[in-house]
Amino acid sequence: MSPAPAPAPAPARRATGAGARTASDRAGAAGPLRLRVATYNIHKGVTSELFGLRRVTRIHELRARLHELDADLVFLQEVQGRHERHAVRFEHWPRESQHVFLAGATTRKHTFEAAYGRNASYLHGHHGNALLSRFPILRRENRDVSDHALESRGILHCVVQCPGVDLHCFVVHFGLLAGSRERQTRALVEWIEREIAPGAPLIIAGDFNDWRNLLSATLYERLGVREVFDMARPAAGMRQQMVHFVRDRLFEPSAAEGARSAAPVRRVRTARTFPALVPWLRMDRIYLRGFDVREAKVMRGPEWARLSDHSPLLADLQVEA
Repeated sequence: MSPAPAPAPAPARRATGAGARTASDRAGAAGPLRLRVATYNIHKGVTSELFGLRRVTRIHELRARLHELDADLVFLQEVQGRHERHAVRFEHWPRESQHVFLAGATTRKHTFEAAYGRNASYLHGHHGNALLSRFPILRRENRDVSDHALESRGILHCVVQCPGVDLHCFVVHFGLLAGSRERQTRALVEWIEREIAPGAPLIIAGDFNDWRNLLSATLYERLGVREVFDMARPAAGMRQQMVHFVRDRLFEPSAAEGARSAAPVRRVRTARTFPALVPWLRMDRIYLRGFDVREAKVMRGPEWARLSDHSPLLADLQVEA
């Protein structure tokens, strides 16, 4: 196959809703550390058209759009380290692994460092999670948290050397079954409690497949994290909390009676990200410890919906005062 041609220069614009940052907004400027963080399930860089009858590669456009986000850290799921069938089928399929391809861009001044954790292996290739970082990645480790033979899942942990702090980043993609997600969450929590200092800043982001939002309470209580949309748009007053209290009891029948508190339950506010064309289910999350949220948003619109079945999340953070 002939190598992919160099992409045309990117137009002078930012991804919808992302917004350019000034020098004072970027990480490493004077004052508190500020970061822009994104998480995105890229669906292996391939989407379906004509009611699923035709498969189309989106990996080149994905790379351009990811760089337009101007993020410092990008948490990616369903990244293909190798796919021999796609390499034969699609013209200009990247010769290198997707995380390496996405980390570099010939028309951009800054490229990312990249880390990859293989989760699923098959005859023609493998895929997993990846982290793209503007800062040095000091350490990386990928752990298998597969819960049964039909799903291969992993958690990628990277220590990133940000200005003034070493940041722990966890890229996750949990299972489709509720029981699997609970066990994978316990494995994540025990890993962090056992090996990371209680006050160390961390970011946990990815595709949790947690559309009923049953995992947040465990993460909040055990790790002291908060979800970015919950921090950016806190619930309003006792009246709203009572609405959450009633809704939790009516629509969460699986909760154990003995574990329920008499106090109003405050439902964590998360974003709708799936399916990308008309986001309805709340599948993707960014949990934080040691940061405040300046802004959080879902990147919606047809220009994103054509790239993957998930919508990406974008958050601007600042080290906690």
